[in-house]
Amino acid sequence: MSSAWSSERRQFQAFALLGLVMVLWAGNSIVARAFRLDIPPFTLALGRWVIASAIILPFAWGQLRQDRAALLRSWHVVLLLGLLGIGAFNALLYTGLQYSTATNALLLQALTPALVTVLDRVLFGTRTTPLRVLGIVASIAGVATIVFAGDLAAAMRLALRRADLFLLGSAMVWTFYTLLLRLKPPVAGTSLVAVTFVIGILAMAPLAMWEWARGLTVNWSGGVVGAFLYVGILPSLVSYLIYNWAAGVVGPARATQTLTLMPLFGAILSAALLGEALHPYHFAGMALIVAGIGLSALGARPSAS
Repeated sequence: MSSAWSSERRQFQAFALLGLVMVLWAGNSIVARAFRLDIPPFTLALGRWVIASAIILPFAWGQLRQDRAALLRSWHVVLLLGLLGIGAFNALLYTGLQYSTATNALLLQALTPALVTVLDRVLFGTRTTPLRVLGIVASIAGVATIVFAGDLAAAMRLALRRADLFLLGSAMVWTFYTLLLRLKPPVAGTSLVAVTFVIGILAMAPLAMWEWARGLTVNWSGGVVGAFLYVGILPSLVSYLIYNWAAGVVGPARATQTLTLMPLFGAILSAALLGEALHPYHFAGMALIVAGIGLSALGARPSAS
């Protein structure tokens, strides 16, 4: 009984912390969109990981030395995690936010939980339950309600542009990153995050230098410095440590379903920071998203076939 209670408590803590992560990641998208004319996308991604690495490496150095052998044994998994979740995901997301509409960006992000559920079954044989499938459908319906302002006709008029392929690519990349977390080596979370951050820097540096060679530079200001500090600390260092741990507790499918909270938190942050109004459809979407995540959490644990 005590063991079951402890497990339920850990899962509740994981979901609560994932909610915090979604707030921080929603803020990441708002910052990237707000400063798109001042910071080139690859430069923003590079600065993000340089700041995060500079903070974590001094604290993780001793643990890294202890975990070195395990990291080297699983170097291929660690390399993929760094290239996908740190390098490719952010490059595609920030590039997409330069050109795509917020409507398309939010809708494409909402595809990630469904992609994880399908690929988790295909690649790892993980079964799901009807209740969890219903939860995914309810959450996506909630996202669509917010994205299209409760207007079904607007959803029917949706048109993807070439720039939206970047956002679709970021959703696919994050799907594989989340699934690969189950293969991560048995090392401290700080060690894994530190190494993948450094891999992200190595991946982003050539792309950022390519931007600089094209004359794309940072328009420095106090706000730009604040933007770099925000994306480098909260959506990066804090959020990745939490997300990696929580995905191991609740499983990849349920961890990624909380991504459907991002459009909701994005709407709330936009109202608070940008003065945009909240409407009844926001609250209707909120109810569907929360119901969907609740149904998924109540669903039975999937079992491997």
